[in-house]
Amino acid sequence: MLKAKVLWSFLQQAPFVVLVASVVGYGGLAIASPANNTSKPENNQTEQSLQSPATADAVAQVTSVSQLSDVQPTDWAFQALQSLVERYGCIAGYPNSTYRGNRAMTRYEFAAGLNACLERVNELIATSTNDLVKKQDLATLQKLQEQFTAELATLRGRVNALETRSAELEKHQFSTTTKLNGEAIFAVAGVVSGDNARGEKINRNPILGDRVRLNFDSSFTGKDLLRTRLQATNLNAFSANSTFTPESDFRFAGGTFANDNNNAVGIDALLYQFPLTQKTNVIVEANAGAADDFTNTVNPYLDGDGGSGALSHFGTRNPIYYLVNGAGLGIQHQFSKNLELSLGYLANDPANPQNGSGLFNGAYGAIAQLTVKPTDKFTVGLTYVNSYNNDFTANGSTGSNRANLRSALLNNPNLPDDLAAFSGADLPVSSNAYGAEASLQLSDKFILGGWAGYTNTRILASNGSGINRGSLDIWNWAVTLGFPDLGKKGNLAGIVVGMEPYVTSSSVAQVGKDKNNSYHLEAFYQYKVSDNITITPGVIWLTSPDNNSNNNDAVIGALRTTFNF
Repeated sequence: MLKAKVLWSFLQQAPFVVLVASVVGYGGLAIASPANNTSKPENNQTEQSLQSPATADAVAQVTSVSQLSDVQPTDWAFQALQSLVERYGCIAGYPNSTYRGNRAMTRYEFAAGLNACLERVNELIATSTNDLVKKQDLATLQKLQEQFTAELATLRGRVNALETRSAELEKHQFSTTTKLNGEAIFAVAGVVSGDNARGEKINRNPILGDRVRLNFDSSFTGKDLLRTRLQATNLNAFSANSTFTPESDFRFAGGTFANDNNNAVGIDALLYQFPLTQKTNVIVEANAGAADDFTNTVNPYLDGDGGSGALSHFGTRNPIYYLVNGAGLGIQHQFSKNLELSLGYLANDPANPQNGSGLFNGAYGAIAQLTVKPTDKFTVGLTYVNSYNNDFTANGSTGSNRANLRSALLNNPNLPDDLAAFSGADLPVSSNAYGAEASLQLSDKFILGGWAGYTNTRILASNGSGINRGSLDIWNWAVTLGFPDLGKKGNLAGIVVGMEPYVTSSSVAQVGKDKNNSYHLEAFYQYKVSDNITITPGVIWLTSPDNNSNNNDAVIGALRTTFNF
């Protein structure tokens, strides 16, 4: 009869005592259960082990309370706990013989341990082994309950509030499989001085615009990722209304030569990523796919896709990556931690069954890259891209009008005079591009990087345009400097010096080559206001816009504020 009363009394306290053991914050006390406790690691696209070799001290069952060095042996409660633990093995401690934090056990923590012993005793009785439970132990349990009545009552109140709050959160949670994260950019920008591609003075009229992204990231196995992105912007590219060349366009603005952005919300990125094997990831791109979804662009810190890092498309990554755009398939395979292979094929208009479109009969970009990492601080990328009817405006906006001949003739109503006669021409082109990228972290606060890219573009047919078939040789290069944590942890300063894609030679008399060198100089300082807000002032100096020395240098300024949530 005594057993029944004691057990019933403790069973009334058991549910909340176990829960509060974690609420009150004592990480060193584990509740033992009859079965082996297992836990699954959280995954953020790449699975992480909970117990790395450096932290492989697993929780072990102790058989003597005297092993727990921060429990005072002079207390009566210690003697009671010692007896219960040594007889029933009901508390798990750490092999280093201390509780986490190296502090004395509080009365609330003791109550949680007491409850663990109660559950162990209850288990023994439930399995018809009640003869193993001594009557004096039940009396000890009853006495301990009386001495900890106040603590148990306090814990009950806390747990009741926690359970109410938990139920409210479960009732109103967005999804059990999907997390929402977003980015909002407010940008003030303008051309300070200079000429456009036509040799005309650029209007000095500052603008204020925005770009907003909402990512719905879903996982169904813990290792996969379904990303659905909604995007809206009202920032038009300067190539459409000011400079009339893709050179120096902002990465956070709208598409090249587009002048109709009005904050209309649409689906941007839509992809599904999953591990095929332990070393192979597959990325299925359904909309607005890009090479950086499955390829290392080897430009750490500066490649922030417009929201952080470099301001311009050119400063963000090697322009040859922009030849790949649309929907298709990407694969990443890690041979080892030092060697990775990326492969991808994306079609621009795969949902259109008309001639000249579709998955394999229209514009596309195919990429292969070998990424070598000899050390943790040195990375090299070797890249090859084959594309059809794509140029550097397919997924970005960089380079001269000649370097983007197909899209410039089709979409730029403000062509320079020597190309204006061919405006509207629809030229089929095929390109082969080769790139080498490198990044070397010389110290924790200094990264040296850069790239070189060569593209051979062939005009496959005249299509009545008056432009002969032939080929264009296009080069680009850059040197980048990154200064992480400059002035404050989380800040970033960056400098980009290089030449955007330009035509160095041409076998097409009607097109010719770019007349002069045009240098791109970019500098920015990204200041971390808080974990969720950064402010980035920056400037771009473009010499000889559209590679014409008759055009005065253009100086473009921007103040970008990024909110992440």
